[in-house]
Amino acid sequence: MANDPDLPGQGGDRPEENPLAQFLAQFGITPGPDGEFDLAAITQRLQSVMSQFQTQMAGFGPTDPASGMNWTFTHDIARRVTAAKGPDTTPTPSEVAKLRDAVGLAELWLDEQTTFPRLSAPAVAWSRAEWVENTFATWQQLSNPIVASLSAALGSLMAREAGPGEEFMKPMVRAAASGMFAAQVGQSLGSLATEVLSVSDIGLPLGERPQVALLPTNIEAFGAELENVTAADVLLFLALRETARQRLFAAVGWLGPQLHALVEHYARDITIDITALEEAIESQLSAAMSADDLERAGQALAGTLFEPAVTPEQAEVLERLETLLALVEGWVDEVVGHTMSRWMPKGAALTEVVRRRRAAGGPAEAALKALVGLELRPRRTRDAANLWAATRATRGAQARDASWRHPDLIPTSADLDDPLGYAEHGHQAAGPDDLDAELAKLLDEEGGSR
Repeated sequence: MANDPDLPGQGGDRPEENPLAQFLAQFGITPGPDGEFDLAAITQRLQSVMSQFQTQMAGFGPTDPASGMNWTFTHDIARRVTAAKGPDTTPTPSEVAKLRDAVGLAELWLDEQTTFPRLSAPAVAWSRAEWVENTFATWQQLSNPIVASLSAALGSLMAREAGPGEEFMKPMVRAAASGMFAAQVGQSLGSLATEVLSVSDIGLPLGERPQVALLPTNIEAFGAELENVTAADVLLFLALRETARQRLFAAVGWLGPQLHALVEHYARDITIDITALEEAIESQLSAAMSADDLERAGQALAGTLFEPAVTPEQAEVLERLETLLALVEGWVDEVVGHTMSRWMPKGAALTEVVRRRRAAGGPAEAALKALVGLELRPRRTRDAANLWAATRATRGAQARDASWRHPDLIPTSADLDDPLGYAEHGHQAAGPDDLDAELAKLLDEEGGSR
């Protein structure tokens, strides 16, 4: 075999000084008596390892050939993480009946407070596992831009490291990186499932259609930490919030797709930290690759995969997204708060609990950061609630709700600085800019894919 300085054990390097030689040693591949490696033997051994790994992953279902992601593997991890967090029983008929009674009362009260109509779909009670099942497709969609960025980063990494001795490693590197991110997504969703109280608790519409869905197991844990409030009051309060939010999403057709488009636009420009990715891959490959190893590596990679730098365009997208989420949650706060002022004396205290929970971020913020690199916290929700309340007081609930008819009519961050001005005359729409054009393109693509 000809001497090739790019191959391990050739060109004078001692194996202990050559990272690739150390990697090969993990698989029992060592140089011969002459200090040289047999490239054919190396290829055969690594192909065997890769075949074993692919056979193991095939047990989870097919891998997407374009991205290398095995979404069934992700789904399996999410379900296992959820199960490991404690009992997750299917809601009992009694729990379902209580939930539907609470939603029925919430519907009656909201009929008097908003112009948005009731939903046709009945309210449902979900277990944590059912939350994973019913929101998984949306999380997959929101994660796709990161998968594309990850593939591009891998291409850059492998081009940088390319050499005659590394070519046969490319499939393993790709599989390791995709597997680690798949595991990271699954772990994030599994943890989030144990904290959310409803399908749109984090402010984003995650279900396949507008529908009131609450999680009794998580609501019980949430209520247990509160003092001087009954379980029935907690359930009714959360039913009011989720019912109002779902009415908004159902009546305002552009709102859900716009929120998703903003998240995807932000994620599309995420920069992958190639150094952190390379270190994680090297660590994973040295473990000889298995599904369990990927799961551990995905957990270790969380929080380090994305570079912290934010581009000016991302900063603009983030401001729009935070403003829009603040307007959604502020509208819910206003409508539910005004409703409860008449019927629920302890409602104001519960609203403050929700505001503190939202301000703390917690699992929802951690999940969005791990999934799409998004450090999201709608800081101006109280300002938005004040603006909507002022609008109702000045021009009535009909004018308040009519502001959602078109994206150009809703308040901007500047309007949040002048709530009384908006309450008097509404928002004067400006012409579309480049970002509006990009968002419109994303929305058109999403509509065409359905």
